[in-house]
Amino acid sequence: MTITLVTGANKGIGFETARQLLALGHTVYIGARDAERGEKAAADLGARFVQLDVTDDASVSRALEAIAAEEGRLDVLVNNAGVLANEALDGPAALRAFDVNAVGIVRVTEAALPLLRESANPVVVTVSSSMGSFGVVTDPERPEYAMPLALYAASKSAATMLTVQYAKAHPGIRFNALEPGTTATDMTAAFGIGRPVSDSAEVVVRLATIGADGPTGTLQDENGVLPW
Repeated sequence: MTITLVTGANKGIGFETARQLLALGHTVYIGARDAERGEKAAADLGARFVQLDVTDDASVSRALEAIAAEEGRLDVLVNNAGVLANEALDGPAALRAFDVNAVGIVRVTEAALPLLRESANPVVVTVSSSMGSFGVVTDPERPEYAMPLALYAASKSAATMLTVQYAKAHPGIRFNALEPGTTATDMTAAFGIGRPVSDSAEVVVRLATIGADGPTGTLQDENGVLPW
């Protein structure tokens, strides 16, 4: 049985990723900040729930301790929790964007590492963005070129760099970041754009289910490795 934790999984891409991984036979833990919403999502899917706020060290520690007590290991970690951070550009907004989109990855990954080391096939997937790719956002032919999301883009660059550095530091674990595709979620509702979450979740699932010979230290979308 593959033991999987998906953060920010009470809705959107995280919820659909959990659904698809459950269908593949994973034991999935739904990590969510709001206990009521998280418990409902887990019940709807037939998953397990852990209260997990990626901005709170104590919450993260309790969540991973609970998984350790119940399972003794973690095979797959999906760092999915994130914010769009499209409010006014100021210090508090920047701190929040980086706290969720980058520092949260550090909190969860560091807490999960001891359990990942107990797995025979440990995998970490971080939902990043092509908006964090220098190669993409400086290409006038790409739609990201004209999107003014400074804090989101900068924090997702940090998320991808963390992925690369974790891959180098822990060669026994495969770490990859991804661009899931423009998806119709709460985050994109204001733009009125996006494809079904099921399509984007498939990109996450593909990297979450790679074998021991799979890639590590990459940023990918559904078509392969992205420049960044």
